[in-house]
Amino acid sequence: MARAAGASVIDMAMDWDRLDGGKYQDERKAVAALLASDPLPTAMRTAVQKEAALLVTKARLMDRRGGMVESFLQEFSLSTPEGLALMGLAEALLRTPDAGTRDRLIAEKISTADWAAHLGQSDSLLVNASTWGLMLTGRLIDVSGLDDASGTIRRLAARVGEPIVRTAVAQALRIMGEQFILGRTIEDALARATSDNLLCSFDMLGEGARTELDAERYEGAYAQAIAAIGKVATGPESAHGISVKLSALSPRYEATQEGRVWSELYPRLKRLADMAAAADINFTIDAEEADRLVLSLKLLERLAREPSLGAWRGLGLAVQAYQKRAAETIPLLAAMAKDSGRRLMVRLVKGAYWDSEIKRAQTGGREDYPVFTTKPATDLSYLAAARALIAAHPYLYAQFATHNAHTLVAVRAMARSTPIEHQRLHGMGETLYAAAGEIFGPLSLRTYAPVGAHEDLLPYLVRRLLENGANTSFVHQLLNDDTPPDVVAADPVSKVESQPGPHPRIPLPRYMYGDRLNSFGIDLSIAAQRERLAHVKDASPAPVDATREDIAAAFATAKAAQPAWDALGGLGRAEILRGMADMLEGHRERLMAIAVHEAGKTWPDAVAEVREAADFCRYYALLAERHFTHAQPLKGPAGETNALELHGRGVFACISPWNFPLAIFTGQVAAALAAGNSVLAKPAEQTPRIAAAATQLFKRAGLPDDVLHLLPGPGETVGAALIGHPDLSGVAFTGGTDTAQVINRSLAARTGPILPFIAETGGLNAMFVDTTAQREQVIDDVILSAFGSAGQRCSALRILFLPEETADILIAGLKGAMDVLNLGDPANFANDIGPVIDAPAKIALDAHLAHLKATAKILKELKPAAGTPLLFGPAMAEISLNELPDKEVFGPILHVVRYADDELEMAGHALAEKGFGLTLGIHSRLDSFANRVRALVPAGNVYVNRSIIGAVVGVQPFGGEGLSGTGPKAGGPHALTRYSVERAVSVNIAAKGGDPVLLNL
Repeated sequence: MARAAGASVIDMAMDWDRLDGGKYQDERKAVAALLASDPLPTAMRTAVQKEAALLVTKARLMDRRGGMVESFLQEFSLSTPEGLALMGLAEALLRTPDAGTRDRLIAEKISTADWAAHLGQSDSLLVNASTWGLMLTGRLIDVSGLDDASGTIRRLAARVGEPIVRTAVAQALRIMGEQFILGRTIEDALARATSDNLLCSFDMLGEGARTELDAERYEGAYAQAIAAIGKVATGPESAHGISVKLSALSPRYEATQEGRVWSELYPRLKRLADMAAAADINFTIDAEEADRLVLSLKLLERLAREPSLGAWRGLGLAVQAYQKRAAETIPLLAAMAKDSGRRLMVRLVKGAYWDSEIKRAQTGGREDYPVFTTKPATDLSYLAAARALIAAHPYLYAQFATHNAHTLVAVRAMARSTPIEHQRLHGMGETLYAAAGEIFGPLSLRTYAPVGAHEDLLPYLVRRLLENGANTSFVHQLLNDDTPPDVVAADPVSKVESQPGPHPRIPLPRYMYGDRLNSFGIDLSIAAQRERLAHVKDASPAPVDATREDIAAAFATAKAAQPAWDALGGLGRAEILRGMADMLEGHRERLMAIAVHEAGKTWPDAVAEVREAADFCRYYALLAERHFTHAQPLKGPAGETNALELHGRGVFACISPWNFPLAIFTGQVAAALAAGNSVLAKPAEQTPRIAAAATQLFKRAGLPDDVLHLLPGPGETVGAALIGHPDLSGVAFTGGTDTAQVINRSLAARTGPILPFIAETGGLNAMFVDTTAQREQVIDDVILSAFGSAGQRCSALRILFLPEETADILIAGLKGAMDVLNLGDPANFANDIGPVIDAPAKIALDAHLAHLKATAKILKELKPAAGTPLLFGPAMAEISLNELPDKEVFGPILHVVRYADDELEMAGHALAEKGFGLTLGIHSRLDSFANRVRALVPAGNVYVNRSIIGAVVGVQPFGGEGLSGTGPKAGGPHALTRYSVERAVSVNIAAKGGDPVLLNL
């Protein structure tokens, strides 16, 4: 049953939302503020650096082997092909159920790397054992004395189908995995902690919940662990604790779902906290993405004020120093702890999602990054937060998680007599902290210890490899004798003072493209942004439909205006198009409101709509400058010049759809204008208001009035009149395949010049999944691709091919993920799916669903609330391979097909024979699988291990082939070619007295 999205929130004594005011603060200003706070006084800095260098030296002398994990990371750096191959292999191998795919995975990842170069290079016996297994030689050959060990290994790798090889590689990875996890069960972990004399914070391995069943399972695992820990607990500071990921307790742990967070996630969190309080253990809420910081703090405050928790002092959370808000967060936590009367335990970490935060800010068009872009700035932030944390004693109990010698020494120097706790990751930091114990005496040290099956380890393992395996990480450098101790223990304050700005190779999201601006987005996780948008109104009336007289007049004026517009040249036209992009961004909130209320867009889709329109304008301005400013010189014989010029064709008709009423309308118009054409634009009859608003902005950006004419109205009248007019020079169309064929026949029947027809139509878009694919990623991408925008995208997923071995598991996950979707009014920020565009669209979907109910197996169907006539609940149906639909059904209906490993070619051919070729998705960790699918299924846009929607202008040029379109691709480097004519000009300069270049040699 589909849910109605609630908007209830809980009143807080603390104003946590104000933290978002500094989420994207300028990095230079943030760093300047940190330096001004003097986190490590000058008098202390020299002593700390000297002592840290001694600590590095001591660590190197104490244990040449170091820990298994550190030795492994040092030998297999992510800068090597072997390190990357191993990461990919480990990430997928242990959860791949079928032997055949495991063999292919091993062959692909192992045979391309030079494992022999690493054998014997590490002092760690376990690293060499892992290398031995990875070389596939442990039981088969002796490489000593071989001149061509690498060649021998590659030849051997060709035999990876042998079960003994598969077993050897899997065992090598398990050997490594056991160094990262303390135990498969909490009981095993507690026994090992006792044996190894470890004080732990246990992390129950697993990804975030995608379904309610996932959340219930994770809650059960946490509860079981708390009960086991409680049997031997002696207080939060001296007993084992547990770390809880809030994303594991709810599939909708998002700022826009705050009502559901309180009604669904919080009760689970409260039950676990009650258990932890009764056991009197440390209960830490782990840090996750920056978008969730404020929400996690609200949950923490409500817990802190719960009377049922009594005088318990074990409640805590992790704070990430790489976030620009870290230093501001600590005093607010101290104030809340003081006001609530509950001491909090605060784990300060550097942060483990840095690369994801950078990418998220870039793809979201943020004004800046929520994290620091340099490691020294993060280290400086850590010191500032550490100082605030120590100063907040006794309201906050400081827990410092680091493997950095300088940080370790600095926090001890700051703390003096204030009690603090050190933390390290299991499998890492043993040598560093052993050396620290020798120098400083006994330390309060807690180990962050993962618990779970090897299958659950892999995402955690990849995160640790990414976080600590880079050449610049402290872990990598600590035991590397090539790096002097004073360099390893360098003072981050000095580094930041010498280079206070952001990383020179990480431009702001706005400037990431280099040759054009990235469009601005809006962060809907920020409450103030949502509040502002909720109050944006637009009451502009819909434009009246064009008459035949309007169309005739528009053609006459547009034809007359086109030569001057073409003569303006690429530079002049580019200036106006960039002005239009600025106009779109300057009026984005009004445009978004129209998209929501006229086209039924959800707010995230409305944000993307405006961004894509602005991106089209800037990208086509760039192409206009490059290709339409000067003639392209061509090589030829002496005594003549030869050049190729591009010009506009004349008057272009641009016919745009309702599903992207601003982005595609603007993109078509901007492309035709950039090439030097005048334009008659006919928007979809369902969405004329936003087209009218865009047309007004074009004019305000400097476009001459006569160059662009808006002609709204039905396709049967206005569209037909445009196509049949004798002054027409070309047509750009986006819409259904049937309509495109009608236009094509009409153009073919005309007398006079053969006109270009640029069509982008729909597709039977499919996604192929193999057994190496990650469950959570598949679920996320399928749900978004099939049901996002109510399935009303030409790129939306229609057919999902699942392998027999994992189909049941994936289908169950997809059904659960569908259950947590919100259907309803798109103006409600909590809703994921809004209405379909109109009654005919709803009737067509109802008819297709009725057909599936009669002929297929309905796996899941969401029922929208009564009284919502245009809401269509997403549906998923299983069909056989011979029941593939013949044409696109435009809405949120997903067809699922199971296939056996030997049926992949048959499935690919069956899909290709339908004649479409728009988007294709592939989920696999095998390059060979992706290549097989690509060879079988022609598609204009192929997406591997991601969703198949949301093509970005200039990054993923969009357009299909076959029944899915004519090309060229929108938003691609060749987009303007069919909007223009080519004119070659050859001049015999010898006739004027000779070739000056030749004569001056």
